[in-house]
Amino acid sequence: MTPEALAALQARAYTHMEPWNARDFAELLARPTTLLCAVPQAFCLGQVVVDEAEILALAADPAHQRQGHASAVLTQFLHAAVRLGVTRVFLDVAETNAPARGFYAAHGFAVTGRRRGYYRQDAGPATDALLMSRAVT
Repeated sequence: MTPEALAALQARAYTHMEPWNARDFAELLARPTTLLCAVPQAFCLGQVVVDEAEILALAADPAHQRQGHASAVLTQFLHAAVRLGVTRVFLDVAETNAPARGFYAAHGFAVTGRRRGYYRQDAGPATDALLMSRAVT
């Protein structure tokens, strides 16, 4: 998936926050630590450092949600991370994003911490980020 396609898909999916642009994706994809798993309807993008992986973005096209695409790319990401020697995967999710929190919990992630005021908004108060992680084997 190209940086432009990733940016377009994320823009459709991320209505609750500012999406990244194609240049942001291109810069991430140029890093040797970046791991991307994608299908035309969804992607999971993260980075691997030694034995940990961080999911930076997961998005599914709203027209194709609830069809298993996000689960498929997350599962691919977890398997690829294990092949690279990862033992733990973590991510941040907005405390107010109940659907995403439920999705990650259903895939074995548990809340392990909080970043107060992490997600800033133009209008309204900042939202806390919940740190979620899970072991992988």
